[in-house]
Amino acid sequence: MKYLYLLGILSLFSFSSPAQSKDEKEVADAVEKLRQAMIRKDRATLENLAADSLSYGHSGGKVENKTSFVENIASGKSDFVKIDFSEQTISVVNKNAIVRHTLHADTNDGGKPASIKLKILLVWVKEKGEWKLLARQAVKLVN
Repeated sequence: MKYLYLLGILSLFSFSSPAQSKDEKEVADAVEKLRQAMIRKDRATLENLAADSLSYGHSGGKVENKTSFVENIASGKSDFVKIDFSEQTISVVNKNAIVRHTLHADTNDGGKPASIKLKILLVWVKEKGEWKLLARQAVKLVN
């Protein structure tokens, strides 16, 4: 009986997930704000979330700075109709955070509907108490 009780207690610990730290929660919130701003084409939020020295890499090799990233999303040139993330991990080290996830999106660039699935790496930096997107790199998934 003691063995079953001990096994039950240990199983509770093995299935529990560690709680997010305050910084991890803040980064997760910033990632969600970015996702929503990209769908809504929200220029002000995109400008606020992006670091001035943003390097935004696309899966096709194109790299944008903050100005071109914000303009292409806000103008609808890069048109995200729907964006979902899965398999997201967040690692915070001092004032930096690394976020990885799989992006599933429906786009309508140039009036051409498409669905994309990419692996994404985001690097965030904490500036004056706020998390800013410093770098992003996308990689195409081979089906």
